[in-house]
Amino acid sequence: MKLMEAVPNFSEGRRPDVINTIVRRVADVSRAKVLNVDSNADANRTVLTLAGEAQEVRKSALELFKATRELLDMRTHHGAHPRLGAVDVCPFVPIADMTLAEAAAEARQLGQQVAKLNIPVYFYEKNAPTPERQNLAFLRRGEYESLPKKLQELPPDLGPQTYTESVAKTGASVIGARNFLLAYNISLNTTDITPARKIAALLREKNGGLKAVKAIGWLMPGYQAAQVSFNLTDFYKTGMAEVFEACRREAGKLGLSVTGSELIGLAPLEALLRAGRFYAPIQTEEYTLVQTAITRLGLNYIRPFSPREKILEYRLADEKISR
Repeated sequence: MKLMEAVPNFSEGRRPDVINTIVRRVADVSRAKVLNVDSNADANRTVLTLAGEAQEVRKSALELFKATRELLDMRTHHGAHPRLGAVDVCPFVPIADMTLAEAAAEARQLGQQVAKLNIPVYFYEKNAPTPERQNLAFLRRGEYESLPKKLQELPPDLGPQTYTESVAKTGASVIGARNFLLAYNISLNTTDITPARKIAALLREKNGGLKAVKAIGWLMPGYQAAQVSFNLTDFYKTGMAEVFEACRREAGKLGLSVTGSELIGLAPLEALLRAGRFYAPIQTEEYTLVQTAITRLGLNYIRPFSPREKILEYRLADEKISR
């Protein structure tokens, strides 16, 4: 059985009743399992993690687009996280017995189905038609507010190319297949967003910083902290521990300190083990390495971190999804 993960991000993080309705519809439409729901009110965004047989995951992902098309309105949406539409981005990730090319084929089918809902679709990562479109930040530049102009100057790959009332409500979506990515945020002991943005600029790869690292700085009023928000596109090249320590060093130069960090969505077990080995290189026991990573990265500082809930392999095992 070809197993696939989807990690769609949708633009609602403040209304639990709406979020629960959307998640329930996604969970009920197929045999794919909802492994994690991660909402943030300041970002006004929810990250879902779905897993199961590839076609079942695609079916659940399509239902997410249908539900958000009915229940969300981008004309009234505001939040700290960059976004382009009601379902901002929907990546497919191969888990087992599946290649990235096969996941990309599923993503293309989803894109075709979403376009029939009158939603503009941009393909990225493995599905990108041109090199620059591989980059989510390139496609999302200017965010939702740029859509009237973007649809003309950077036409979507599928779906409507004109800014209608329907498109104004849903926005556009970015769909594609990629490998594992860690969404990882580090909090600073300040509510000033300036140092967070400065550290992000220093550490992101495109500015000569850490390999396979994207970063922005933002303010999380709910945490009473500015954060440096990272996407780690290859944790084998740069993992959470390396980013945490680099962020700590740069914060120290500014007279600040890091207070803790958070992992958005799920992470592969190996990502936690590598962080544990960074701090305890001679340790080999799995439980100890995971606990070392949680403690040293401050993953319990913002909210409780449960390995059973946040590590992909543990969630797959609990849901009896074979790898």
